Amino acid sequence: MIMNRALLLHRIGIPLIVVGAAVAGCARLPYTTQVVQQEQRVVVTIQHEVDHKGYTHPLQLSPDELRRILSGFSVREKKAMPMRWFAEEVPPKTVFRQDELDALAPGIVQALQKLGPDERVYFTVLAPGPNPNYDRDTTAGWMAFRDPYFHIGLDYFHTLLPVRKIDQYDYNFPLTNKTPTSYLIYFEPGRFWIVDPAGDDRGVDIRGLLKSANMPAGR
Repeated sequence: MIMNRALLLHRIGIPLIVVGAAVAGCARLPYTTQVVQQEQRVVVTIQHEVDHKGYTHPLQLSPDELRRILSGFSVREKKAMPMRWFAEEVPPKTVFRQDELDALAPGIVQALQKLGPDERVYFTVLAPGPNPNYDRDTTAGWMAFRDPYFHIGLDYFHTLLPVRKIDQYDYNFPLTNKTPTSYLIYFEPGRFWIVDPAGDDRGVDIRGLLKSANMPAGR
């Protein structure tokens, strides 16, 4: 009897430990605290970073300044070897089209003005997919500022994600979104794309960039 009870508790305890570990792992992810803009095409939110990043928010930018910054980004999907050799033959693609910049700029400018030092902007740009009832073309990622470096990360770049789930056993339209993809991000002019010593990742020196364009770098 004692052996059977111990075995039963052991069997029950395993999934509890697994679930607990999963919850603990999810708790480390940034989470949304405020919705700044929510439209059919664009969603802009503020997320709280669980780990202190040392950002220097808030950031004051005009829509024109923001468009100047964002228009310089391009992207290529990160591939493992040996596919990387072939991927490097394909030139990177511009992250944001002009119409996307126009749609995003107001919400992101507003969000940057509201951010605290442990927060970031999260954006989503949506367009109808091949089957508008089931999927949407999605570009999504985050932005943050650590003086003087403007940082950006991408989770999806023109990725088809499901609009809704009709049948949980429908293999064509899975319940959850695809796992975010790893991307290589570039910026032109390249002399402003600099490794941020505070974070060991690259950011845009926006003060130098905007000064070179004869535009004031507001903050």
